[in-house]
Parts: sequence; structure tokens; C-alpha cells
Amino acid sequence: MDCGNESRSIPTLQHSEEMMCTSTHHHSACSMLVTLLYRLEPYMDATEESSFLQDMLMANSLHVVIKLHERLQRFSTQKPAPIQEHAEHLAHQVMKELHALEARPEITELMCVLSKPHVQDLLAVHDRVAQNDYEPKLPSLEADDDDDDDDDDDDDEDSVRIIQLMKSKEPLGATVKRDVLTGALVVARVMRGGAADRSGLIHEGDELREVNGVPMQDKNPEEIIPILAQSDGAVTFKVIPGTKDQLEPDDTEVFVRAMFDYHPEKDPAIPCKEAGLEFWRGDVLQIVSQEDDTWWQARRIADANPRAGLIPSRQLQERRAVLQRPKALFQTSRALKLNSEDADYVAIHGIHLAGLRRSFRRSKKDRVKRKKSEAEIENHDSSYLEVMPYVRQPGEPHRLVLLVGPTGVGVTELKRKLFLSDPEHFGVAVPHTTRERKRQEREGVDYYYVSKRAFETDILEHKFIEYGEHGGNYYGTSLDSVRKVLAESKVCLLDVEPNAVKLLYTTEFKPYVTFVKPPAIEQLRLGRRKAKILASCDEAKPTRTFMEADFKEMINTAQDMEDNYGYLFEKIIINDDLAAVFAELRAELKKLEKESNWIPKIWA
Repeated sequence: MDCGNESRSIPTLQHSEEMMCTSTHHHSACSMLVTLLYRLEPYMDATEESSFLQDMLMANSLHVVIKLHERLQRFSTQKPAPIQEHAEHLAHQVMKELHALEARPEITELMCVLSKPHVQDLLAVHDRVAQNDYEPKLPSLEADDDDDDDDDDDDDEDSVRIIQLMKSKEPLGATVKRDVLTGALVVARVMRGGAADRSGLIHEGDELREVNGVPMQDKNPEEIIPILAQSDGAVTFKVIPGTKDQLEPDDTEVFVRAMFDYHPEKDPAIPCKEAGLEFWRGDVLQIVSQEDDTWWQARRIADANPRAGLIPSRQLQERRAVLQRPKALFQTSRALKLNSEDADYVAIHGIHLAGLRRSFRRSKKDRVKRKKSEAEIENHDSSYLEVMPYVRQPGEPHRLVLLVGPTGVGVTELKRKLFLSDPEHFGVAVPHTTRERKRQEREGVDYYYVSKRAFETDILEHKFIEYGEHGGNYYGTSLDSVRKVLAESKVCLLDVEPNAVKLLYTTEFKPYVTFVKPPAIEQLRLGRRKAKILASCDEAKPTRTFMEADFKEMINTAQDMEDNYGYLFEKIIINDDLAAVFAELRAELKKLEKESNWIPKIWA
């Protein structure tokens, strides 16, 4: 039996040599392992230990480790350099360029690939590796106290710490200030996620005694920057630990959507402009520190950089907004003019779809009037809205899709194209009216026909999103009409005036608000010169061509909408090409249904 076992081991060893030593040299780990196997052969027997050793040395997992070792050796000798250090940013730029192109299958496929989370994460990791953005191994450093005898403050010197950080492309991630009582330079704050924070060695309140051997006495905070810039490799700090208690970091994740644009280089109040975080309205931020009542630390979710930056706290920003608010109260509004605001741009004629027209909003004389000043300031969150990630669960109603835009920008046509692209998936709310039903119209398809008394009762019970009177008849869109579409597991498309968005901004509807914005006036002249717009009630013909005044009115109204209601807009698209805008919005709605998106936390 022993001989039988030996005879089987010989071809196995020969086979393993051929398998493991392919494409390797005689000094490789593979060759050493084969040599070991041959030398152990005379000692192999039928014992359990011999069988275990042979099985271990012949295991496929060991072969894989050896191959990985060989490849890593080849990689270390080649030292490949990255071609691009900002692949993630480049991918975002490519996607922006593709948005402007005509929708083709290959473009759609490329955008789909670039928008996948695992592809974006891969590019983010590539960039961090390419930029050497990972925590270095710090060399050991022994404190040299030879110069301590020259310092008069012996008690302080007993607690001096020497810290060494490896210099990289990223900032240190800490700010310094002069202590008004002692005159010493101290660490004012440590930015979460920065090099100083990751080291765990520098803390808020630490006193800086030396930087790279340069004494900090009589130095201004601005003078530290050139010292750090001249450093090559490691940066050495001599510090006295501060007396401020180090708070345990709060692991609670707080995410907010910014309701305003912020540019730290333009903020005279920020403690350090270089430490500020620039963001735009609509950006989602993760708040990583609220220890300072005036300046929070945050990072943008879309950024791969883990280092946080300074942003105004909610308290500071709302105080600023109160000081600026009186200016908004006296703005005039062009949106209250009667000539053509509630008409819409019609690019394709001859197709009538229920719920896709705005005719019941054409007359403003009998329409319920809302004071715009109230709409501007009511519930206006001027700082941050706390949000949370949300993924629609199977069987859960879709988010209500609201389309907002000035008259003539193409909101109705965009909604029509979306509806016709998939009537089984998209739906529109059927409006109510008190007028008589025409012969070709159908109940519940064109309108819900109700009595004037029933309509007025529903008005008193706040059942309408919007309503108005035209030609002696009421027209309106009810909340129940929207609920009916959502109950059919369809995506409800609804175009409304901006001040109606707040009524629908609830947990029940979870609206996704898209603002359709006009392009520059030059493009408007080219694209809509021959298009038709619905005329006002006092004009003889129902439609007319666009005039220069219409273009200016459209742009001014859009600006008013964005200024006063922009904090509610989750998506802003510029309608310079209807086909491209349709493709962009269609793709965005698909992502909305399947991928994680951000909703106000109060909707949870």
C-alpha cells in the first residue's frame, strides 16, 4: 500500500511542476516549491501528516497565491504611471457633453455604463490610487530634546510632542489661529477626513511650537503656509497638547440638500477661505461636524475626496437670509400679467390628450389670486433641508413627477411626449369641469363633469391643486385625480404653477420637481419664431406666433421662478432641444424608479 501511494505521487509531482512553473524562472517561488516537493518525496508515507502536507502543497488555492505573487513582482519592476489622475471628473464631463448630443443607442448605452454606481466607484478608486491619496506609513521618530534647556517653560516642555506627517498633494486639513490670551499659535479646527484628522495626532487646541524646526513664536498664521510649501517629504510639528476636551465623534449620519449657492472665496466672514467647501443649490452634503455653532464641516456626496470643508451653519445662514429678505419682498412680478402667461408652446398640432392642456388656467381675471409675496416667503427654507436616501419598494406608489416652467417653454409638449412614449407606464390627472360635455368627449377621459355646486364644495374642502374660471365655467385638477393615477401603479405626470408645488410637497406624493428652463434669448428666437402660442382671452384668434416680448417675458418669469422656488427643484433642464431634453428626462425618470435618490427626511 505504501508503494502504491508513492507510485501515484510521482506523476502528480511532475504534473504540478509543469502546471506551476510555466512562464517562471528558476529563482521564483514556484521553482522553490517544486524543489521542496522533490526533496520531501523520500519522506512521504501513508500517514495523515504526509497526506495533509501533500494536499496543502498541491492545493489550487496555493497555486493562485503563487501566480499573484509573481504578477505583483512583475508589477513592482514595471512601475506603471497613471495616464489620467481625474478619470471620475472626466467621465462626468463626458456625460455632460453626451447630454447635449442627439439621442442615439450607442450614446444611451455609454451614458448608462458611465452612470452605474460600480463604474463610478471604480473611477473614484483609480483616481485615489493615481494621486497617492492613501494613508502613508509614518517612519519612526525619536524626539530630540537637546534644545529643551534653552526654553524657560520647563513644565510645557515636559509635555511637548513631536509629530511627523508625510506630505502629499492634499492640504493638511487643519486651520490655525492666534490665541488672544497667550499669543500662541493654536490649532483652531481639524477638518474631518483630512490628513491631520486621519493621523489622529493633531487636535483642536494644540499649540504649535515649531514647524520643520522653525520656531512659531512671533509668527502669523499666514506665515506657516510658505514653510509647509517648501517642505519635501515629511513635515515635522512640535506641539504642546491642548487642554480642550476631545469630544467623541458623532457617528450619526446627517445629510442635507443645500438651498443656496455658496462660494467661500466670496465670503468675508469665513475663518479660512482655503478650508471652505464650495457648493451649489441642490447639492447633497454630508454634515460631519456641528460642534461649531457658526461653521459646520461637510463634504459633497458626489465628491470622491473624503476631506471635509467649512460651510455656514443653519443658524448663520438663516440669520443672513433674514437680513437679505426685505429686498425680496419688494420685487415686482411679471408673472401676474394677463396676456399670455398661462398659454403654452405647441410644437406639434393635431393631437389631443386628456389632461395635457392648460386651457382652464388661461383666464386670470376670475381665477383665485394668490399674493406672490406670501408665496415667496411662506415655508421658505433658506439654508438646508435634511434628506435621506430612498429606494422605491415593489408595490409602493411611484413618486409624483411635477413639471414646472414659464409659459411657452414647452412643459406641456414635454409631458405629452413622455406620456405617448409609454401610456401603460405614464399617466396624467384628468381635470374636473362644470361645463357641458361635448359629443366627442368621454367622462373620466377628457374631463370629470360635475355641477357648479359640487365644484364649489370641493373648493371649500381644499380638494383642488389648481382651479380657475373661464367662460363662466370652472376647471381644476383635483388631488383625487392624481391619487387615481398613482393607485394604478403608473407614474403621474403633472404640470403646475410653482406655488402649487408646496401643496403637493408631502409624504403621500413624494414629488420629483423638474424645472424646465428656457435657453438664451438668441436660441429662443431661432427655435420658436414660427411656433404658436395660445393667445389671451381678449385677442381675436386662439393662437398666434411668438413675439420678442414673449421671449423676454419667458426668461424673466423663469428667473423669478428659480429665485423664489428653486429650493424645491430637484432637477433643472434647459429646453434648447426638445428631443434631447425628452431623452434626458426619460433617462432620469428611469433612474428615479430603480436607483437610490434623496428625499426630505420628514417624508420617511
